[in-house]
Amino acid sequence: MDDLEFSNSDIRAEEKRLYEEYKKKLAELKKVQREKEAVGQVFTKGLLPIYVLYILSLGSTNGNDISHKIGERTKGLWIPSTGGIYPILKKFEKENLVIGQWDDPKKKIQKIYTLTDEGLVELQEKKKLLKKKIAEALDVFKIIYGDLYSE
Repeated sequence: MDDLEFSNSDIRAEEKRLYEEYKKKLAELKKVQREKEAVGQVFTKGLLPIYVLYILSLGSTNGNDISHKIGERTKGLWIPSTGGIYPILKKFEKENLVIGQWDDPKKKIQKIYTLTDEGLVELQEKKKLLKKKIAEALDVFKIIYGDLYSE
C-alpha cells in the first residue's frame, strides 16, 4: 500500500490547487451576485419609490401589503422586500408625502400609510418626469433582448 502515501509537498500542492479553485469559484459567485444586485437596483432605487406612491394612490395600506400588491400587479415577477419599502415610507413621512398612523395606537402592531395631497402631486410630477425615461428603457431592453435572443 505504499502507492497511497503522499509526500508533504504533494499534499501542499493539492491544497494550494484546491484553494485557488475555491477562490476562482467564489469570485465568479460574487460577480454574479453583484450583477443581480445592479439589475435589482434599477427597480429598487429607480422605480420602487414612485411605485410605492402609486400603490398608496389606490388606497391606504401598510408596508407589507405594498410589497404583496406589487407582487400581485407584476404577476410575481417583482416582489420587493419590506426592508426596502419601509425606509421609503419613513422618508416619505418626513417629506409629508404620506401620513403613517398606527392601526391600534396602544399596541403599535401595524402602521397604515395614507398618501397626502403633496404625495399625490409628487406622484404626478414623477410620472411626468419618468415617462420618457421608462419608455426609452423599454425600447433599449427590447433591442438588447432581440439581439441576444432572436434566432
